Amino acid sequence: MQIAEKLSSKTLGPQSAKLVTELYEQRRNIFSLSDVQKITGLNARTAGNLASRLVDRGVATRLKPGLFILVPFELGHARQYAGNPYLIAREIAPERDYYLSHASAMDIHGMTTQPQLRVFITSTSFQRNQTILGTEFRFVQCKREHFFGITDEWVEKSEQVKVSDIEKTVIDGLRHPRYCGGLTEVAKGLWLKHSEMNIARLVGYAVQMNVGAVIRRLGFLLDLYRIGEPQDLRQLQSQLTDSYDLLDPTLPREGNKTARWRLLINIPTEELLALRAS
Repeated sequence: MQIAEKLSSKTLGPQSAKLVTELYEQRRNIFSLSDVQKITGLNARTAGNLASRLVDRGVATRLKPGLFILVPFELGHARQYAGNPYLIAREIAPERDYYLSHASAMDIHGMTTQPQLRVFITSTSFQRNQTILGTEFRFVQCKREHFFGITDEWVEKSEQVKVSDIEKTVIDGLRHPRYCGGLTEVAKGLWLKHSEMNIARLVGYAVQMNVGAVIRRLGFLLDLYRIGEPQDLRQLQSQLTDSYDLLDPTLPREGNKTARWRLLINIPTEELLALRAS
């Protein structure tokens, strides 16, 4: 069935049909009022009215003021459609100044089996968290010098998003375990994908990040899981200072210290080792 035939079932006028057809041809399922203006040549007020009519007729869903998503034809009369949350994240993030991170990056890379209730977006600029159709989009601000290790990943057949690569995903998780469900989830992701990782790059990222807790946690996990080469551990140990950090900052300050990695081990090592079989 052609697009025009599908649109006829929604009883659209010629202007609305032209807009939707052009959006589909441009593969822009998510669109803004400025997109409507560019395609139709209408002023802002009239473009807003046109978009509202699409929502009223179930052709589009309003994600937030000024941002919409086309409802797939196969959903029939459905009026609420959220689409892929990672594509929505791409649209609400600062252009070229974002990447999907932490638990979201772990999900995209197949590093977790936990259901994702939030989408994490890292940016160098401050952004307010948003909730769109029940999904929370949480922004994590980072320093410009920590904005690296980014790649493009397919999240739909013809759609890509910017996401931390698997090595940077581990590093970001070690920096902020709470955004990944805790240190054990980061450790599980590291073990699941360690054979696909460039360990030298992973260690280099930790050194480049230049955060003591990250270096300590990475060294401890690589040591525990026997991942990498001796020179990788030596490189991390050369960066250590005399201070101590918690292995998991989301858990109470209890357990034993390890002088080798300057950490307070507040997760039983048996629990971390058991992750290899889970």
